[in-house]
Amino acid sequence: MAETMQAIIIPSFGGPDVLTYSTVPKPSPVQGEVLVHVHAFGVNHAEMHMRRGEWDEWNPISGLECVGTVAACPDGSIPESTKVAAVMGGMGRSRPGGYGEFVNVPIANVVPLETNLPWEELAALPEVYSTAWSCIHTVLDVKKGETLLIRGATSTIGQASLNLAVNAGAKVTATTRRTERFEMLKKMGAVDAVLEKSDLGTTFPGKRFDKVLNLIGNRVLLESISLTKAGGRMLQAGWLGGLAPVKDFNPMVEMESGVHFSLYHSKVLGTEDFPMSQIPLQEIVKKIENGEWDAKPTYVFEYTDIHKAHALLDSHNAGGKIVVKR
Repeated sequence: MAETMQAIIIPSFGGPDVLTYSTVPKPSPVQGEVLVHVHAFGVNHAEMHMRRGEWDEWNPISGLECVGTVAACPDGSIPESTKVAAVMGGMGRSRPGGYGEFVNVPIANVVPLETNLPWEELAALPEVYSTAWSCIHTVLDVKKGETLLIRGATSTIGQASLNLAVNAGAKVTATTRRTERFEMLKKMGAVDAVLEKSDLGTTFPGKRFDKVLNLIGNRVLLESISLTKAGGRMLQAGWLGGLAPVKDFNPMVEMESGVHFSLYHSKVLGTEDFPMSQIPLQEIVKKIENGEWDAKPTYVFEYTDIHKAHALLDSHNAGGKIVVKR
């Protein structure tokens, strides 16, 4: 008889209540992949859109990331029982994801880790810090002394990006809709914290930044470009403001000259162009373990409370990372 496992599945599109606990076949080890026994996983906004049927790719077993132990690694490169983080590589999109008890992940998307962090704290890190590192270092190439504007800085990616940018010596201005979070952002090292709004340029009359990280999305794309110096870089890597496209976009008329505009999507993590090996996840975990950065999840739910976790995700009021532990 084939082995089985527990999984949370999306049998139909809708609200949090459509998520269903089910017994499904346990995946078998696959050459070139790692079979991970999942101990905890972070919950991501993309999974909300997948559950609603608003995403281009989705798998009935959702989950873009997880942390756990190696149940099998056919090529022997990672020993069994090793603690690992797994992120993307098609998880939850073109293949089953971390909402299952076990999941096969391409070996390029699995990172062995030495850590004493509890599973729920470790689960808050893989997608967030891998994405933030790629934004700050790989794409924006933030340097010491440069000015950086982070729009949406109290989001999970925003906070991680702020930590990484300050660590790199950048002078960071951080935006948020929550005025009560200004002090937190300054304690994290931002030189200034300002209210996020659609006419943000009025807050900085005549000022432009070396680099801009736009986590709000299309709604403020053109304005974010206008806040970037000629020769500078503006990176869009989020959609906190929704998925609606820019209407009647005319680059020749509406874009500023000389600004380098890039897009980053974390689904490319682990590809040849964005290898996980370039991301110092072990060093990042050690900094958090030593208390240098606070990256604890804002909310931790038991595996049996997935509906509550997704209801909070839908509310957009988490104010940080949501984690589910087994």
